[in-house]
Amino acid sequence: MRRKNSDLHGNAPDRSAMVLLILDLISDFEFEDGREVCEAALPVAKRVAQLKRRAKRAGVPIIYVNDNIGRWRSDFAGMVRYCTREGSRGATVTRLLVPDKSDYCILKPKHSGFFATALDTLLSYIGARKLVLTGISSHQCVLFTANDAYVRDLELHIPRDCMCAASKSDTRFALQYFSTVLHADVRPAPELRFRKGRS
Repeated sequence: MRRKNSDLHGNAPDRSAMVLLILDLISDFEFEDGREVCEAALPVAKRVAQLKRRAKRAGVPIIYVNDNIGRWRSDFAGMVRYCTREGSRGATVTRLLVPDKSDYCILKPKHSGFFATALDTLLSYIGARKLVLTGISSHQCVLFTANDAYVRDLELHIPRDCMCAASKSDTRFALQYFSTVLHADVRPAPELRFRKGRS
């Protein structure tokens, strides 16, 4: 039997819906300049966790899109366990943002959250037209994902205090690009307003 055009919760899609995307913050940070990124990511993760709580209260869907550090041999839950293990450099950051059962979780193979993933299909099911993009690193995966969202005509909100890179200059470069090229709203997270039921 053919399914009606509904989202993954069984509701009619809201074509003005907003979603919160959390990018690559589930990590062990065991990569080149990972220590520096991890240090910068801790305050960002705290702000993203606050933003997530506000989004949840407003009924805004949460989507985690993350690098697959297990080289396709682990599921998302297994990756969370790995990153929160004792001795993991990323344990503190990851524990702040452990996905809830109601959150969507997607693994990605490359920089963009859209490349070779189900993100496009998921956003279509939800009916999303507005994307709040958070995570790391600002001038790499956040930028690549933002570009792909822009060419899909998604309205972009990229809070300046909810992303980072190893260096502040890389984040300044990304912010300039987001503002001038992608016409994104880069106001800080406290200024972002979620409307209950519709965003």
